[in-house]
Formats: sequence, C-alpha cells, structure tokens
Amino acid sequence: MRKYLIAGNWKMHDAPEGAFDPSSPYHTHASVDVVVFPTYLDLQSCIDSKILCGPQHGHTEAHGAHTGDVSLSMCKKRGCLYALCGHSDRRAEHKETSEEVAAQVVAALECGLHPIVCIGETLEQKNAGETEKVLKEMIAPLPTESKITIAYEPVWAISRGDPNTPAATPEDAQTLHALIRSLLPEDRREQTRILYGGSMKPENAEKLLSQPDIDGGLIGGASLKPDAFAQIVAVASNLSK
Repeated sequence: MRKYLIAGNWKMHDAPEGAFDPSSPYHTHASVDVVVFPTYLDLQSCIDSKILCGPQHGHTEAHGAHTGDVSLSMCKKRGCLYALCGHSDRRAEHKETSEEVAAQVVAALECGLHPIVCIGETLEQKNAGETEKVLKEMIAPLPTESKITIAYEPVWAISRGDPNTPAATPEDAQTLHALIRSLLPEDRREQTRILYGGSMKPENAEKLLSQPDIDGGLIGGASLKPDAFAQIVAVASNLSK
C-alpha cells in the first residue's frame, strides 16, 4: 500500500498563523507524509521547525548570474527534502514548458530533492476532448523511471479555473489517475504516488482519498487554514488504518 502524502502549497501567502508551532498540522505523521511548499521567505522557518518542505520552484543550475532566482541545490543544502515542479501557476504565468519542467525534475533528483511534478488540462482542453493527449504530452519528457511523485491538477477545477465549473467527481478523478498510472513504466506503476490537486477540501477528502489510484492531495486554499488542513490529514490517517 502506498503511503498517503498530503502536500500544502501556500503559494504567495505568508505562513498561516501558528504554522511553526510544535502542535501545528503541518508536521509529518507516522501514517501520513505531510509536506509544505511555502514562499522562499518561510522555507528556513519550516526547516527550523522540522516541517518537511521544499520550494515552489527552483532554478536548474546550482548557481550563476540568474538575478531573482534560487536554485534547487541551494534549497537542498539548507535542509529542504522536496521540490514542487510545473505547477499550473508557473506554466501559465511564467510560460514553463513541459521540457523545462522535466529539466527541473531532473535537477531536483540530481541534488537529492524529491520532486512533486504537476500535470493537468485546462477547461478548453477538457472541452475539446484533449485531456488524454495533454497528459501524455506532459508526462512524455519526465524521468518516470526515477522515484518521483505526480500531482494531477485539473486547471479547470482549481482557483485559476472558472468558478462556475463543477469540480471533478471522485470517480472522474480516479479515471484520470488510473490513466496516468497506466502511462508510467511498468516497474514504477505501483510504487509511484499520484496526488489529486483539484481543490481537495475536508468535505470531499474522504471520497477522493478512498479511490484506489489517489495517493494523497496537493492542497492549495485549504492548506492556508490550519483546521481544514488538519481535517484532510486526519482523513488520510484514518484511511491508512
């Protein structure tokens, strides 16, 4: 059985109040891996508080004349264990291509970080019946033979999508997770964790996490609310028993 992983993406927000307290829900559990992706400003506080964490993005080169960037290897040297790669915000706002995302994944692996790489279709792609095509194209350049985690992030079901569009049902999410797993190398399919990143909340967490191919969640808005995040982690913990 793959261990659940609940990851919180704080995006461009300050750390939630009390996040660094010893009793906060952002600390990892025996039965559930808990990871946080804060801004660069809060990475050191997470590390000092023994919260498993990583950058939301990192430069592939270790150092150099890249004003405004922070490298993945610098984050590793300071105590990070994970890296978020290819989030839809980065793909949309910074025009990151799938090849550039794959380069980040490789760089993360090479410096000892565990990459969580995001893939997912927009509403336009979904309506055009291109979901499978898009997912295949995003997965193709990834080093799927390596130990990575994939986060399926349907762009239309998150804050960047149309608020009037219904969220994916647990059954729909399971179908896409199963498709993603089928695209992985045969010897990595059962070991690779695939997270759901389409607005997981306390209200839908149990039904989503009960699906056989959903191994956790990449949590956005709810990760900024300690009580809500704690509930999602508790659901995962109960399902692990």
